[in-house]
Amino acid sequence: MPPAIQVAELLVVALAGLAVVLTRDPVRQTLVVGFFGLQLAVLFLTFQAPDVALSALAVGSVALPLMLLLALARMRRQGR
Repeated sequence: MPPAIQVAELLVVALAGLAVVLTRDPVRQTLVVGFFGLQLAVLFLTFQAPDVALSALAVGSVALPLMLLLALARMRRQGR
């Protein structure tokens, strides 16, 4: 049986994933994706995988949301 902290974090990740899917506004969805990436990093830490957590933190909560926000800004600047 996994510890309670791992079960709780799995539930938080599941709810964050659901929030990503249910968010309709692209800018808000990008922010929710960043929160989801942060929760994945915390989940990996609870499962004692700090190297994977660091990668998830860099990609899932920093790089991906930044690239999405830049793409959205460029699309809005071009009038799409």
